[in-house]
Amino acid sequence: MTPWLLLFLPLAVAAINQLVLNRTGFGPLAAVASAAVTFILSLMLLGQTAAPVPLDWATIGNLHLQIGLKLDTLSTGMMIVVTGVGLLVHVFSLAYMKDDDAKARYFTGLALFMFSMTGIVLASNLVMTFIFWELVGLSSYLLIGHWYQKESAADAAKKAFITNRVGDFGFMVGILMLWGITGTLAFDSMKPGLDAFIAANPAIWIGVVSTAVLCLFCGAVGKSAQFPLHVWLPDAMEGPTPVSALIHAATMVAAGVYMLCRVQFTFGDRIFEQLPAGMVIAWVGGITALLAALMATQQDDIKRVLAYSTLSQLGYMVMAVGLVAGNAGMFHLFTHAWFKALLFLGSGAVIYSCHHEQDIWKMGGLAKKMPITTLTFAAGFAALIAVPGTSGFFSKEFILAAAHDKSPLLFWLAALVAVLTPFYMTRLFVVAFLGKPRSHGSEHAHEVGPVMWVPLACLGLLSIFSGYSFISGKFAPAVPHHEAAAGHGVSPVLLVSLAALAIGATAGFLLYRGKDRDPVNIPLLREKFRIDWFYDNILIRYFQNAFAAIVHFFDEFLINGLLVGGLSRGAASLGNVFRRVQSGSLQGYAFFFGLGVVLVIYLTVF
Repeated sequence: MTPWLLLFLPLAVAAINQLVLNRTGFGPLAAVASAAVTFILSLMLLGQTAAPVPLDWATIGNLHLQIGLKLDTLSTGMMIVVTGVGLLVHVFSLAYMKDDDAKARYFTGLALFMFSMTGIVLASNLVMTFIFWELVGLSSYLLIGHWYQKESAADAAKKAFITNRVGDFGFMVGILMLWGITGTLAFDSMKPGLDAFIAANPAIWIGVVSTAVLCLFCGAVGKSAQFPLHVWLPDAMEGPTPVSALIHAATMVAAGVYMLCRVQFTFGDRIFEQLPAGMVIAWVGGITALLAALMATQQDDIKRVLAYSTLSQLGYMVMAVGLVAGNAGMFHLFTHAWFKALLFLGSGAVIYSCHHEQDIWKMGGLAKKMPITTLTFAAGFAALIAVPGTSGFFSKEFILAAAHDKSPLLFWLAALVAVLTPFYMTRLFVVAFLGKPRSHGSEHAHEVGPVMWVPLACLGLLSIFSGYSFISGKFAPAVPHHEAAAGHGVSPVLLVSLAALAIGATAGFLLYRGKDRDPVNIPLLREKFRIDWFYDNILIRYFQNAFAAIVHFFDEFLINGLLVGGLSRGAASLGNVFRRVQSGSLQGYAFFFGLGVVLVIYLTVF
């Protein structure tokens, strides 16, 4: 009963908010209460395992569609992230959106989003995953476009929705392929079907299964904003800042990584290691991490810097899955959720206090004006750049260790990203929080109220300590396997990690300390490698022109010329024949009537 309540409570609250409470002012409180209850239920389910009890939904031939909830270590751990971040975003939104005229619609969207994400996490089969996958796309469209009166917000919502549909087409093909391969879409029964297919098709199974996995990966490329479908995520910053925290931290963009981990754990490491698809996934993740980090170094909007940071960290996670280190990817997803939610909500507090200013070069001196926000933001900043002792340090070490063991080239690519991350984050922190105020908004900034800073404080603690675990009754950090096995000495991975942190942070501090404008100007990075320009001006425009030409050909030559024109001429000719019969002469009608009677008698008798 508890898992079903966990799933359907947010949906019920969304419906009640929209139909009953939207005019009473109690809708936001109902949404917050729902988020709190789901978080408590998630804590109750943590660590529990239970086989799903499916409910029959539809049967089409030999395809049986069912609805069931899967409880295991992966899903219950992920639910802590989804509901924990969701609850803190709800609370923060009470203050951030208090003056918004459409806050009832906003909280309805949040509740619908929580329902959709819960469905993805608890789904026991790929069909149910796909349904909730699409619902996440719908609810994110509503939240990103909350301020739809702004053309940029409406465009960003459409861009997110359409870009995700591109990836979802491949996802759907992958689901159908897996059904053909295994004979089932339920996660628990997929492995025996896969083993049987491998035994029956030893010569082709690697290619077929790799193709299916890459099609599934297309869905993750869209949802988790990997290159080349990454372009929607930075534009999603047009939505309210708490929405950015919800999307970037642990929910929508994490869905792709979660799905890949679910598939990897279902197949098993032994099978997944043999698939060439693994290295394709790893390289897409690595390239995304590097490109996004480079773009982040030249962004001036505080939320866009964090958006490209999210892209980069998601690339780390995807790379880990491709290297058959799903545990490392999920560990980084877990720690990243807390510190990225903190950074986005912290940026929201800054924007709110600076009269909705988002340009870091129009900030400055905020450390004195907003000490609590600065302190908590610094905790998230430290975790993101992997300062030793913070949660981000431990999870990043796991990924670097996996890359070091399986692909030296990817390891050094990840190390370069580890240099760029402290560089652009130090740039952001130094420009926005240190120095002197550079605008009226930053001069008159003030600390936010407790409804905002309490969630920041909670996330600050989690950003530091979520990388630790209780081991043998002691509060100790989780350590990468290769370091724990060594037992002594300093690993080369750790040396590279510390060197990357020192180089990036030192360069960022020295280059941007005391500056009033950016001393570095690299147009290619500032323009995001012109990938968006290419899509807008080349791919989409020429696709539209080519599609319009095809439609014109079919319309003008085939439909109008052959079908409509030919049929219309045939109908006119046939009409002329019958028009001649309809002469208006009574004698003529009598003649044809008699002829008809004779024909009927003749056909009847003979």
